[in-house]
Amino acid sequence: MLTELETTLLGIMMMVIMLGMGASMTWRDFLLAFRKPKGILVGLLCQYMIMPFLGYALAVILGLPPAMAAGLIVIGCMPGGTTSNIFTYFSKGVLALSIMMTTVSTLVAVVTVPVLISFYSGLAGLGGDYVIPASNVAQVLVVLIVPTVLGMVIRKMNANVGATIEMIGSLLGVVVILFLIGSWVPRNYMMLLETPVPVYLAAIGIGLTGMLLGYWLARALRQDSNRSRTISLETGIQNGPLAVLIVTLTFTGTQQQEVLFIPILYSLFIVITSSMITMWYRRTATAEALARDAAKVRA
Repeated sequence: MLTELETTLLGIMMMVIMLGMGASMTWRDFLLAFRKPKGILVGLLCQYMIMPFLGYALAVILGLPPAMAAGLIVIGCMPGGTTSNIFTYFSKGVLALSIMMTTVSTLVAVVTVPVLISFYSGLAGLGGDYVIPASNVAQVLVVLIVPTVLGMVIRKMNANVGATIEMIGSLLGVVVILFLIGSWVPRNYMMLLETPVPVYLAAIGIGLTGMLLGYWLARALRQDSNRSRTISLETGIQNGPLAVLIVTLTFTGTQQQEVLFIPILYSLFIVITSSMITMWYRRTATAEALARDAAKVRA
């Protein structure tokens, strides 16, 4: 489990991350985006249809114990994480779409996440000790919306300050994941060594499968390949630190450690798998760009 100091630091860092996310947006961005909202709507469909179902399905198929099933379902129901914006940038994806998807999925999470966690937890037969009250989730999300809106206000008042906060918030998203790994893994390495293969399959598989299904659903809904790659990354990369925060504020003691296990594992492996997928997407985007240039020359 996380110590009281680590939980406090996690909460503070999440506030800064959300401030940075808000600072990446302006009210004009929302107006422009909702004039042509199809990409965002496709992204939300992938985010809140594919990932929660994947969390539930993997928990059932792999026969995970209740605590780990609860942790996996929480990960599946989370909004997109800000680290997806960084991976989108390096993959030569549509950064504006990624940022907008992250922001919108976080804003609507206040309503969707408590409902989805409650629904899929009930469907998986979780009850009693492993129920996460919808009110707990909603309270955490409402509190995090405040720095998001504040970031947008700061961006409007001073674009330079807003851009600096945006950069800090994005980088801090990676720092938080490294912090969780660096503080938690050394204390629980024996548990990691004794963990059965299905748990690793769940923690790694939910992100990779989410990216795969996100890409092909986006293509099926007539998004071009570049936007589909962006939606793919946004779908598979969940807000792991937010999941960890919700778990630490809901559970205590050994129970907290058990439920926290998969969100921590997910946060560890999603950085590795996303880096591999990003390199692949970057090569594909470069090849497509060269092909387009060659076609223009022949024309």
